[in-house]
Amino acid sequence: MDFEYSDKVQDLRTRLTAFMDEHVYPIEAERDHFHEDPAKLWQVWPGTEGIKAKAREVGLWNVFLPHEYEPWSPGLTNLEYAPLAELMGRVFGASEYFNCAAPDTGNMEILAKYGTSKQQKQWLEPLLAGDIRSAYVMTEPGVASSDATNIETSIIPDGDDYVINGRKWWISGVMDPRCKVYILLGRTPNADAPRHRQHSQIIIPADTPGIEIVRPLNVFESVHSPGGHCEMQFTNVRVPKANLLLGEGRGFEIAQGRLGPGRIHHCMRLIGQAQRAVEYMAHRVDSRVAFGKKLADQSSIRQDIALSFCEIEQARLLTLKAADAMDRYGNKVAKDLIAAIKIVAPTMAQRVADRAMQAFGAMGFTKDTPIAAAFLAARFLRMADGPDEAHMSQLGKLKIAEYLALPRR
Repeated sequence: MDFEYSDKVQDLRTRLTAFMDEHVYPIEAERDHFHEDPAKLWQVWPGTEGIKAKAREVGLWNVFLPHEYEPWSPGLTNLEYAPLAELMGRVFGASEYFNCAAPDTGNMEILAKYGTSKQQKQWLEPLLAGDIRSAYVMTEPGVASSDATNIETSIIPDGDDYVINGRKWWISGVMDPRCKVYILLGRTPNADAPRHRQHSQIIIPADTPGIEIVRPLNVFESVHSPGGHCEMQFTNVRVPKANLLLGEGRGFEIAQGRLGPGRIHHCMRLIGQAQRAVEYMAHRVDSRVAFGKKLADQSSIRQDIALSFCEIEQARLLTLKAADAMDRYGNKVAKDLIAAIKIVAPTMAQRVADRAMQAFGAMGFTKDTPIAAAFLAARFLRMADGPDEAHMSQLGKLKIAEYLALPRR
């Protein structure tokens, strides 16, 4: 196992770090202040498109898309992308500047892997260009959506169309004015099919009649403008049958192809946020004196930093192992490692950020540093893309079966 970055990856890391230093870190506070201004709700910070254009000019664009999706992909593997996603993740939301932000990344992978040439021309190409944004419409308020077989929103054939009815919530990105298309998971009832073959995914243009934004939802008292997370009502929403992806009953097959990369991308970015938090912590404790000596000389502080280093390294290595398995064997075979890192990384980042906040004192709870935001993001991501409990249950079931198949020695 080679732990050194290739020359190609090291070059990309160097270029990306320089880009972040020049264009991303300096505007972080200005951008956040803009998005927190109630008078500018659901507006995009004016500098966003300019930074995106610069990133595209220097070739730091769509690097998330695995090499098998050439010609659209720049040809990186998941393993090669991991350290780049970590660097982007140091600034919450910075992945958008490189067209590597969720939920667009997952939707682009769906369209690249399962879309028809017409669907790719209409929706994938504008997403790859960064001209539009998208949303993935899955979770529902009326059912436990961690078990996706509970999803009730109906997709019913009617002539040349499908008609969609149902309520969804926690749908990210919908309020962004650039969001032009949704991919929805719903039920296509079939009494003769098993429960995992009764759902489908369908493309819905955002301006289709019958779609109602019921309300934006708060996440720890923030609406996450400009994209937000919304509750939505679909009432007799009619789209052509040609908008169906792959075929009726193939929804979970598509979802597994989408959620694996999406989950590990979150973990890659969380490692970047945790790393940044511990670096902030080190600078803080080296500059503060309490009870006659620097905080950096206090044993408990040194232990906190040591533990944080250990936990970040453990999560980073598990992330790289999962990414390598995805490249070598495919997402389905790597599902145990993907589940493991989705369990490990958010909790790790939350612990590291918590220690950093404690070291900062009251300042750690303000927006004067990125630490509190990292803590909240980590807590939120223990639920996004499936709660910890669902991942642990499935991983435990998988490992019990695997170990029972081995001879007992």
